[in-house]
Amino acid sequence: MLTPACILRIAIPSPLRRSFDYLPPANIKQTLLPGMRIKVPFGRSQTIGILLEVATQTDIDIGRLRNATAVLDRQPVLETNSLRLLQWACQYYQYPIGEVLHAALPGALRTGKAATLPKQVQWQLLPPDQRPDFSSLSRAPKQQQIVKLLEQQAQGLYENQLNQQLQNWRPSMQRLQQHSWVESIETEMALDVTTHPSPAQVLNSEQQLAVDNVLEHSNEFHSWLLEGVTGSGKTEVYLQIIQQIIDKHHQALVLVPEIGLTPQTLQRFRRRFAVPVVMLHSGMNDSERLHAWLAASTGQARIIIGTRSAVFTPMPELGVIIVDEEHDISFKQQDGFRYHARDVAIKRAADANIPIVLGSATPSFETLQNAKAGRYRHLQLQNRFGNASRPDIRLISMRNQQAIEGFAPVTLKAIETHLQRGEQVLVFLNRRGFAPTLMCFDCQHILSCQRCDARLTWHQQAHRLRCHHCGAEQALPKTCPECQSRELHPVGQGTERLEHYLEEHFNAFGIIRIDRDTTRRRNAFAEHIEAIKAGKYNLLIGTQMLAKGHHFPDVTLVVVINADQGLFGIDLRASERLAQLIVQVAGRAGRAEKPGQVLIQTWQPEHPLMLTLQQQDYRAYAEQALQERQQAAFPPFSSMAIIRAEATQPDMPLQFLDEVRDMLQTTNCEVAVLGPVDAPMRRRAGRYRAQLLLQAQQRGPLQQLLSSYSTKIEGLKSARKVRWSIDVDPQEML
Repeated sequence: MLTPACILRIAIPSPLRRSFDYLPPANIKQTLLPGMRIKVPFGRSQTIGILLEVATQTDIDIGRLRNATAVLDRQPVLETNSLRLLQWACQYYQYPIGEVLHAALPGALRTGKAATLPKQVQWQLLPPDQRPDFSSLSRAPKQQQIVKLLEQQAQGLYENQLNQQLQNWRPSMQRLQQHSWVESIETEMALDVTTHPSPAQVLNSEQQLAVDNVLEHSNEFHSWLLEGVTGSGKTEVYLQIIQQIIDKHHQALVLVPEIGLTPQTLQRFRRRFAVPVVMLHSGMNDSERLHAWLAASTGQARIIIGTRSAVFTPMPELGVIIVDEEHDISFKQQDGFRYHARDVAIKRAADANIPIVLGSATPSFETLQNAKAGRYRHLQLQNRFGNASRPDIRLISMRNQQAIEGFAPVTLKAIETHLQRGEQVLVFLNRRGFAPTLMCFDCQHILSCQRCDARLTWHQQAHRLRCHHCGAEQALPKTCPECQSRELHPVGQGTERLEHYLEEHFNAFGIIRIDRDTTRRRNAFAEHIEAIKAGKYNLLIGTQMLAKGHHFPDVTLVVVINADQGLFGIDLRASERLAQLIVQVAGRAGRAEKPGQVLIQTWQPEHPLMLTLQQQDYRAYAEQALQERQQAAFPPFSSMAIIRAEATQPDMPLQFLDEVRDMLQTTNCEVAVLGPVDAPMRRRAGRYRAQLLLQAQQRGPLQQLLSSYSTKIEGLKSARKVRWSIDVDPQEML
């Protein structure tokens, strides 16, 4: 029984960087534990917060404290380790604790739904001595069918099992229950488990060495970089490590960068393991996500496969964490709570004293440098699995070429040759739509977004102009807004334009385009991937959705269109991202017995990045680029944070950041304060943006500065006139 002297310290989902004190609900008798959801009055409404601690003192006059309304849980929804991890993330990424905890919960729990696994009805026959003679069912064939099915399954049948075997069975089941033949039992919904798991593959020497090294240290924390060329069998290494971990009655967490990779990964894992496997990603509905989250937090699910936010899922028996494609920028949240799932996963593994494996063919520079410095242990797979050989890479100079809709003649000839042999061809362009620009050929006016400093993209199939930054769209104007000319023409290529041209010239072959426009329907992406693997399409056109994690054994030619995007970008990571993307998409070619070829169309064939990727490999390029980063004192050889601000009034972001700069510059000489400046895209979605860069040689002084001043920045009068945020370890400067 709690007394009024108890103070409940509660995290409320609000932009304020603090917790709030309340008194317990009236007449409460249960023990309150950190991690429980508690409904409280907040302002003029009720909201759901998370209990951080039960204290005995408060800085506020106890007479001013309000009582909490209700306790929603009997046990904490966030156990001690999860709560500790989230509190660390709150401090490191400088984000309000209430919103951090709120973001870690499934949507259903945020709205107050019960934290209980869904129920299902199981039907069983009553013991023979308690039911009538079988002859009583002589005139009821459907009831006889049900009884025979239940006799074959002594443990009973669930509703979904009956649905698969009988139609319209419920009326007959009700009559059987009325006549004391069967009984229904409500149980927690069980997860599907394969009864005939597929066998493990025989590993080559490199793979076996990687598995043995990780398992030898499976009872202690180590970060392992598994660097393997595309097609080297990294996933099989993951699978065999996980098998040993779950054999020891532990759980495994597998993080993948995008929703598109989750279904195929889930399918492979479910075929392989005779334990419950669940997935967690933002494309699931609230009930699906809650079921999977609770199955993980109760230990029912043994393997959890998820995207970024799955890193916070409570798992009481966690034994290993796998981060696949660890370099992928999708692991970094780009708005709101700007955490990096890979780095949070490393912290979680360290706290739990378990191994974490970071896998990639193109590791991030941060991960490579950590491996070079000995902070991570380095494992390498330098050969493709089986008889597959590395693809032959060729640079196609676009200078002095009579290009046809973005294709060099030699490229079109290669596409035709591979298609005629019955092989698959992947044409890659990381730009969706028909054309990125619509221009008036009379006055050179370019149609731009009214809310962003960006051009509108022409989508011919939808007959709409769209902004890929804010989502605004409009119909195609009949005349130029500037000179009233009708000479409006698309300039440049997008995937839709490539598809349009290739359909005209290769219509005898199945053609499919995969980008965000063609995969909006639920499950569409997974269906397209299965159709490709089944051989229904020979010519594949796509964006980076096709560039990573997919195994297409019949793809023997990869064509990279407009490979120069990123060569001269203003972002310090632009060339790193470009190299990773080229290597990843090139890795789709020649992954089985048939040799692969990669054609990279470029206007800069002599550029060091292009030549190094062609003549050597990603690792050679990374070594050169890391030396340049070190000379410039850029990450990973320094730490950065960006304070961003945006407002509807043009001058307000810079005025606010000027005040922040003046506040910070007088305090810590170990942190350089640079700016403020307008963001590279100054106006986006109708709001003007600016940013202030903080840089330090060591992470400690930067964190100390941010921790000391984040609440003071919040207190500035100008802070109320802008939206502002702190981005620690930014992955994009835009």
